[in-house]
Amino acid sequence: MNITLSQQQGRVPVTVVHLDGKLDSNSFQRLIDEAKKAYDGGSRDLVLDMTKLTYISSAGIVSLHSVAKLFRGETMPDPEQGWGAIRSAEKDRDSGAQQHVKMCGVPPEVRSVLDVVGFSNFFEMHGDLQQAVASF
Repeated sequence: MNITLSQQQGRVPVTVVHLDGKLDSNSFQRLIDEAKKAYDGGSRDLVLDMTKLTYISSAGIVSLHSVAKLFRGETMPDPEQGWGAIRSAEKDRDSGAQQHVKMCGVPPEVRSVLDVVGFSNFFEMHGDLQQAVASF
């Protein structure tokens, strides 16, 4: 997984996390770490650019949930909890769309996984980066 960050200026500054490859047990912690660095550096609005994401596993779902909680100013679940972290995500998914973390370019195969786990309503999804940045 290759993860890069960039900045976009809409009505507010937006950090963009570009995901390229598989978001799985080998890469989920890197996404959490990069999001935490951005948050600690002052970022408050984030777009996950999934245009080049080819796969997402349950560990990837945990990382998305962790990033959402971080940008809501809440304590992130401990990813080492395994199923406990998944259950935490299941409880939060009905809390409404995230105000500070949005997605763009979600491929159909990734979207189907997000649909199955109930995250389609948890994250606002946009067709492209420009739309996502403008939505803040």
